Amino acid sequence: MTRIDPHAPHFVWSLPPRGAFSSWGGSAMKSFKSFCAPALFYKALAAIIFVASGSAFAQSITMASTTSTEQSGLFGYLLPEFKKASGLDTKVVALGTGQALDMARRGDADVLFVHDQVAEEKFVADGWGVKRYAVMYNDFILVGPKNDPVSAKGKDIVQALQTLAAANGNFISRGDKSGTHAAELRYWKLAGADAAKGSGYKECGCGMGPALNIAASSGAYVLADRGTWLNFKNRADLAILVEGDTKLFNQYGVMVVNPAKHPHVKAQDAQKFVDWVVSPAGQQAIAGYKIGGEQLFFPNAGK
Repeated sequence: MTRIDPHAPHFVWSLPPRGAFSSWGGSAMKSFKSFCAPALFYKALAAIIFVASGSAFAQSITMASTTSTEQSGLFGYLLPEFKKASGLDTKVVALGTGQALDMARRGDADVLFVHDQVAEEKFVADGWGVKRYAVMYNDFILVGPKNDPVSAKGKDIVQALQTLAAANGNFISRGDKSGTHAAELRYWKLAGADAAKGSGYKECGCGMGPALNIAASSGAYVLADRGTWLNFKNRADLAILVEGDTKLFNQYGVMVVNPAKHPHVKAQDAQKFVDWVVSPAGQQAIAGYKIGGEQLFFPNAGK
């Protein structure tokens, strides 16, 4: 509902004093009376309010999310569907998951859509989020040069990283506290190489797209989420070398920022997004996003 700002300037309508129109001609007086007819008056006033307020009163929420959901093109497909269903606009700030969680802790977001389940559950347990909902999943892949100079190709991500470390293979890490970076560090730890990743290991402190660009231009290996890879156009000589390992499962979650921590948070509108994205309509929209006929994300709300 449109509200009028009591501090904003308004039009004030008043009639001239009695007798002020004595010199007017009959046609002028009729025109004035016609203009001031109540129905026309209120229509004119409503039009003024509508034009003056316009988009200034449009409702919107701010979402802190991971770069993979943005750079994969998912939100460009998903959020217009949400707006059709709710009338709400959504402003997305795409960061690494760790940075997105920090943004929400500061109260600078209304809702989170990220992919680091351990960190998400801690976020809720510490009181920053209301409740975590599973939304969808895809998987991580190890991407590298097609000629695979260190022979990392296979079905086991741990073995591939051990091979890379032993050969001092060129590896680009996001190094940005993102969900992908957190997963990568877990895999290095499982490989027993968390402190000795080889001299070819480099951190870029960047998003998934830039990390892939660096790998493409330098002939390096990189851990990527499949969604961003499928939407990535600058592949150069890169190819998928490791996929299908169950450890590469990549779960996404969504949660409303707790208004008890930050009263200004638009919790009700943020909950509308959560309710929609886990509903059959939202889940169907996620499943419908494809590139080249290949589905990027797989809905699994409530599972």
